[in-house]
Amino acid sequence: MPLDTVNIAPRIGVEIRTDAATMLSGAFAGEIRALLDQRGVIVLRGLDLDDEELVAFARTLGGIHGAHTGDIFKVTLNEKENPQSRYLRRTTDWHMDRMDTDLPPLGSMLTPRVLPSAGGETEFTNTYAAFEDLPEAEQRYLEGLEVVHTVDSHFGEESPYSQDEQREGYGGQPPKTHPLVWHHRSGRKSLVLGMTMNHVVGMDRAESQPLIRRLMDWASQPEYVYRHNWRMGDLVIWDNTGTMHRVRPYDEASGRQLHRVTLAGEEPVTAV
Repeated sequence: MPLDTVNIAPRIGVEIRTDAATMLSGAFAGEIRALLDQRGVIVLRGLDLDDEELVAFARTLGGIHGAHTGDIFKVTLNEKENPQSRYLRRTTDWHMDRMDTDLPPLGSMLTPRVLPSAGGETEFTNTYAAFEDLPEAEQRYLEGLEVVHTVDSHFGEESPYSQDEQREGYGGQPPKTHPLVWHHRSGRKSLVLGMTMNHVVGMDRAESQPLIRRLMDWASQPEYVYRHNWRMGDLVIWDNTGTMHRVRPYDEASGRQLHRVTLAGEEPVTAV
């Protein structure tokens, strides 16, 4: 019997109506993986998974990224809970995770532990749909471009931390060049965008910015976006290879904390 699902919005997101035991069984892992590829974001309400169950569920879907630093990453600005919290302050900007690496994570899942009284929603936007809706001539043009991604691009002049500090916080990764259009092994194509974009290869940063800004604005139009309003017990999974995400502003004193498990990457960003 298939999972009980309902699409959240026309271009992104699906809710699975089920219980924790069904998800932890692994019986529907293939169907969940297919939904993740098709819809970009999966929402499960009221699962109430603890950390051990969160990791166990993630392992039914694939390998875990960054296991050497612990399976659970605490998404919080509370430095006592997360010593790297200062590097999360710019996640209010649209981004894809770890685009400074050869093999970006397949996806991630989040569940809340502490929620603010207002704000702190997480937004997702579908970069498959954003590419598919572009005129064919522009699609062909963009498929010929590459972009340099750097961990300090999104911090820019606003960051109180040096570039060395920023690189240390992200594992010391040097700049990474990726195609602007990701040709996935499935045959589908998506835009590779986000706040780590520094410049287009063959252009300087000033020349690159109008194109980057236009594509970011295009991909974050309301028809491509799902905003998740968190409730305790929620679980949200997203495809990091075909969506961007960001957090909406909230009171830092609220103690907002979500626990994340990241799924290991399975395919490099390729142009063909």
